[in-house]
Amino acid sequence: MEQSTASAIGDQDFARFQALLYKQAGIHLAPSKKVLLVGRLSKRLRALGLASFGDYYRLVTSGNAQELQTMVDLLTTNETYFFREAKHFDFLRQDILPQRPRSTPFEVWSAACSSGEEPYTLAMVLAEELGGAPWKIAASDISTQVLERARRGHYSLERAQGIPPALLKKYCLKGVREQAGTFLIGRELRSRVNFMQVNLIEPPPAIGPVDVIFLRNVMIYFDQDTKRKVVANLLTRLKPGGWFIVGHSETLNGIADPEQLAPVRPTIYRKPR
Repeated sequence: MEQSTASAIGDQDFARFQALLYKQAGIHLAPSKKVLLVGRLSKRLRALGLASFGDYYRLVTSGNAQELQTMVDLLTTNETYFFREAKHFDFLRQDILPQRPRSTPFEVWSAACSSGEEPYTLAMVLAEELGGAPWKIAASDISTQVLERARRGHYSLERAQGIPPALLKKYCLKGVREQAGTFLIGRELRSRVNFMQVNLIEPPPAIGPVDVIFLRNVMIYFDQDTKRKVVANLLTRLKPGGWFIVGHSETLNGIADPEQLAPVRPTIYRKPR
């Protein structure tokens, strides 16, 4: 493929991919994301021997479901890390867990889990705070690619920077020999997390109802109508009195009525009982 083809895309083709991604995942690619689209799809074009983005668009809209999922994977994978926005985990530990119901297992849904750092962080917190009490975590993402990585729970040591040393030692296994420079989330924690593919703009699967939903750093990619749809979908799986947590750069103002989700503090909401 010519370098010019791999580094540029016409406005018409970009608009087509914008519309397709919005239809498939509810995500709006701003014009400023054109470079991101080109960067993430160019390797795929080369691998398939395609001459243009128009050719690739025709492929993914021709009924090739596998390649369409590959495209969605490439365009929706986002960066994350362990104990990201740590105040949320402090709130879980200090405010939510002391109020937890004792009669049923405590359940959390990490609704945009990416490569697994968020649900495994949650697992460490729950394992520390709840001891032998029953708990479980549902973790979902639209990308099959990141879900495969999340299920493995195998990361480079560079990814461990946010994990407190005591928790890293207690819940993770350091790689040796050919696995040097990596670590593996321990089997005990991995067994408590159920990973599944979920498209947030579609009716949710049979999850929960759960005590807490983490939906962080994903709604920034949705328009207002899609945000309302996503939140309404997830609320059907949240227990009365349950908690709904969004990212530090996000808000539910204008998205959910206080009768549906009452603000407790910035980025933290609660479903009325």
